[in-house]
This record gives sequence, C-alpha cells and structure tokens, in this order.
Amino acid sequence: MLPIFIRGANKQLRLIPVLQFVFEKIYDAGFREFCFIVGRGKRAVEDHFTPDDSFVEYLKSKNKLELAYELELFYRKLRDQAIVFINQPKPRGFGDAVYKAKQFTDRDAFLVHAGDDLVISESNDHLERLVDTFKKYNADAALYVEKVKNPSKYGVIVGKEIEHGVYKVEKAIEKPSFPPSNIAIIAIYIFSPTIYQAIEKTRPNTNNEIQLTDAIQWLIDQKRHVYALELNQNEKRIDIGTPESYWKALSSTYEYTQL
Repeated sequence: MLPIFIRGANKQLRLIPVLQFVFEKIYDAGFREFCFIVGRGKRAVEDHFTPDDSFVEYLKSKNKLELAYELELFYRKLRDQAIVFINQPKPRGFGDAVYKAKQFTDRDAFLVHAGDDLVISESNDHLERLVDTFKKYNADAALYVEKVKNPSKYGVIVGKEIEHGVYKVEKAIEKPSFPPSNIAIIAIYIFSPTIYQAIEKTRPNTNNEIQLTDAIQWLIDQKRHVYALELNQNEKRIDIGTPESYWKALSSTYEYTQL
C-alpha cells in the first residue's frame, strides 16, 4: 500500500498505492480474475479494492473533480472483474504464499506478480511478451529477469540463451553469497499447475520459509521446462523492496496509460 507517483488519465501527477498500479497494469493486459494473498492485519488492502461511492461523492462535494474522476476510473475496473482475498496467517515465504492460491487457480496456468516489483513498459506489453514466451515453449514456468550490478540481493538464474533475451533456465538460486551470474529474477512469473507439486516438495529454509526460487529449482531438477525473459531496452524495473529503491521510485514519475 506504499504510494508511488504516476501520471493520471488527465496527465496530472497523483499518488496511488503500489498494489493499485500493479492491478491496473495487469487489468490493462486483459486479465479479469485476481487473487490477493494477504498477511495478517492487511485489511487496508481489501478496503482499498472495494468501491466506495460515498467517498467519490464526498470528493465531488469538495470540488475535487479530477480526483473523483480518477477514482471512478479505478472503480470501473474493480466492477469489471472478480477479486478473491486469501489470508496467509504466518509469513512462511513467497512459495507458501503462492501455494495459498491453489484452489483459486485450479488446473489453469496463472500469473504471479509480487507487490514490490514493478515493470514499466512503453506500451504495457511486457506481460503479453511473458505470456507469449510461456505458450511458445510450452513452459512449466516463465519469468522475467534483468542483468544487475549486485546480484547477491536477488534470486539469480543460470541458463543458456536460446534466442535473443530468452534463456532456458538451468539453475535458480535465492540470494546467493557468491552469485554464479548477474541475471537477477524479477518477481513476475507465469506457472502451470506443476508449481504446486514443486512447492509441496520444497523444504523450508532455516527461517522456516518456503522459497519460490527453490520450488522453481525443483521443476528444473525434474526436467520441467523453465524459461526466463530478459527486459528489453524499452522496459524498466522498479524495485521498492528496500528504502533506497523506494526512494528512487518516488524520485521519478511515470506515464500511466489507460485502455
């Protein structure tokens, strides 16, 4: 729910929560069924994604017409899709959070998007590129990556580049002390239902957390098809997982494209 600056439909600068930004980008890519995995005490997320028409009327009564208009655009999207909220009672890792969505996704392939990792693309086509890669290679998992200067802060992959910017992943490691590559994982994935079996087979780490990266490695060990797609020159990653990276995100403004 941390706010970031964007340009609204009227090109005016405004603040919205990161999760709203993520939601609207996914919505604009054509998705219409959403599942939020939320932790204990995160009622604010559910409240924000529930339309409040009385607040819109309040803004109008205070002559804040531009804010009211922007909020109405957001609410139209909320009413045009289905949202499910699932609670993760204990913070047992990213892998455990994904596993909570098993009943929601059933036997379908699905997109996973973390709330602190954003990708900005000129025409919002990065999600479509990931879907196309997943389908083209009949993958069990497809994920975004980028080359970074300090890979020890991220999960990293090792793989063979089979075409420009596309890797057949041979190894996935979570925050290694001695990174075998500088190709860092971005927390945007598409999975087939096989990821749930992988999570079931993944042992918790020393913090009793189930890491999604370890589950991806299980898929690789089982000769499943895992591919990574590198960001192109027109796409930019915004990581707000640390105070420093959040400050960088706030120090810039980004264009927001409505449908």
